[in-house]
Amino acid sequence: MKKILITTDFSNNAWNAIFTALKIYAEVDCHFYLLHAYEPTPLNLMGSKSQQRLGVIYDSLSKYSVKELEEVLSYLKTNHNNPKYKFTTLSKPGNLEDSVEVVLNENDIDILIMGTQGATGAKEVFLGSNTVKVLSLIKSIPILVVPTDFNFQSLKSIFFATDFSAPYKKNLFDSIVELAKLWNTSIEVVHVAIEFDLNDNQEAHKEVLKERLSGFDVKFTNVPFEVNISKSIDMYTEDKDSSFLSILRHQHTFWEKVIGEPVVKKIAFHSKIPVLFLPQ
Repeated sequence: MKKILITTDFSNNAWNAIFTALKIYAEVDCHFYLLHAYEPTPLNLMGSKSQQRLGVIYDSLSKYSVKELEEVLSYLKTNHNNPKYKFTTLSKPGNLEDSVEVVLNENDIDILIMGTQGATGAKEVFLGSNTVKVLSLIKSIPILVVPTDFNFQSLKSIFFATDFSAPYKKNLFDSIVELAKLWNTSIEVVHVAIEFDLNDNQEAHKEVLKERLSGFDVKFTNVPFEVNISKSIDMYTEDKDSSFLSILRHQHTFWEKVIGEPVVKKIAFHSKIPVLFLPQ
């Protein structure tokens, strides 16, 4: 049985992530873990001078968390009564990224699915994002990030963005392969660069990639560099309906070091289609 962790703060974008997950894996035996992590906000803590007062705040947040999760569970059992599905709710005190790590370790989770509202300008800089914090910490499993306005109906293609600069481990593409089989999709390997001549190492990695994805309808596409990496990818994929984008973790780290672009943050915030971040 596939074990899927979905984080929720009971917002519309969190609900959208849940519905997307249910649609993607409708034909798969799944155990869904629905996680809500809670901690006091700075506003809650203002004027809190005692441990007792802090305890009251946490107790209130805990009761709210459990109540809301029960309502989510009731709705799903009533409206999404798929015999292949099993649901477990988890309410955890503390920040989201640490709570996610605990749940992963305790339950042998296969994939994490999250929603993100996205942000622009100053909001992106000052507020940050729970999604990005989780992406920065959790690197052992694939993470699917679902934009709040994305309406999943079917999956026709998966874009994999890479520059062939690092080797591809044997089981790296398991989540892509699973989705491609489930939905009979094509896979398009997207290379963003100013120049597209590959060195010997890149050529060797490309051949390994072909082998890893053999048996699927795979296309290789060169995408010209426009402004920055994430913008180039976004421009290429924005008109592609029923598609997912996939990216390697070491790849965004490489891009950050070389050109100073926080690729993972920008893609997580701005992509119009779901993004599958592969494990490191």
